[in-house]
Amino acid sequence: MDIKSLIIFEDKTINEALVKLNLIRDINRLILFVSNAKGEIVGSLTDGDIRRSLAKDKNLDLQVGEICFRGFVYIEQTDGFIELESILKQNIKILPILNKDKTLLKVIDLDKTKSIIPVECMLMAGGRGKRLSPLTDTVPKPMLLLGGKPIIEHNIDRLISFGIKKIYISVKYLGEQIEEYFGDGSSKGIEIEYIWEDKALGTAGALALVENYHTEHILLMNSDLFTNANFEKMYTNLISKKGDLVIASSEYKVDIPYAVFECDDEVISGFKEKPSYIYHSNAGIYILKKELVKKIPKGVFFNITDLIDQLIDEGGKVLHDPIRGYWIDIGQPVDYKNAQDYFEHTK
Repeated sequence: MDIKSLIIFEDKTINEALVKLNLIRDINRLILFVSNAKGEIVGSLTDGDIRRSLAKDKNLDLQVGEICFRGFVYIEQTDGFIELESILKQNIKILPILNKDKTLLKVIDLDKTKSIIPVECMLMAGGRGKRLSPLTDTVPKPMLLLGGKPIIEHNIDRLISFGIKKIYISVKYLGEQIEEYFGDGSSKGIEIEYIWEDKALGTAGALALVENYHTEHILLMNSDLFTNANFEKMYTNLISKKGDLVIASSEYKVDIPYAVFECDDEVISGFKEKPSYIYHSNAGIYILKKELVKKIPKGVFFNITDLIDQLIDEGGKVLHDPIRGYWIDIGQPVDYKNAQDYFEHTK
């Protein structure tokens, strides 16, 4: 997006503003940001502001500085977490981000962005996907279509909706197809870097192949999941509880078809009739401190569970955050069919 296309100087006329509004293509709202001679943003101007002015004065030659809304909501640039829920409650759809000198840095389309969490992401996309053969004989599993769009693209789009702009994709089997499809990520307004595995490195080994992360926390995620996991909730949970690593968890319910005894050795003290037990299982999504990457050996097969075990043994704080929506691990044909059915039912 050319940010200059959204800026108009306060001495320009309503007529000139209308011309500029008609050229907007990259966002879903007709809005301009009004600048003074110093480049400072002093107000916002919508098509509604113009309609109200014309209804009152019927004058296309009024300067936009006279009719713009000077009480507009904005936030200053930060490298930290940006909570957007309170802003969404004000029915604001386009949020400007200003530099400290009040010049316009960028805008956030709140129809597309849920929050902004300061993490970079590693998507794991190098597996062979043998259980989905023959579907994966010529196509990597993350590129299987779900509603006409690759599974991995659903995940990338969701990451983008949480303000994540830098994504690493670890690739191996047929990774060229993934790289060709997404390129450098610029078509989606993000940066994508491909981490090629010469050999299988497990679910965490690729993290050690990145020379320098630019955020204090990293989101690690399987690319073949179909989920609406809340990455913001995971992040804020990790920060508020001062954890080292948080794992998204999926509830797994076990129904026992018989009465279960409660015993002290061979003496029965009671029983439960056909009880159900709920367990929290690993959902393949993690947020961890950047410093933990130093514990991962470079170029060696290493699973994220190895790191978690090590952390727990060392007295680290490992949390889990339940997914309250849907989660399907597309590991075999029945999972793929379930994901397709769910997508068709909910779209």
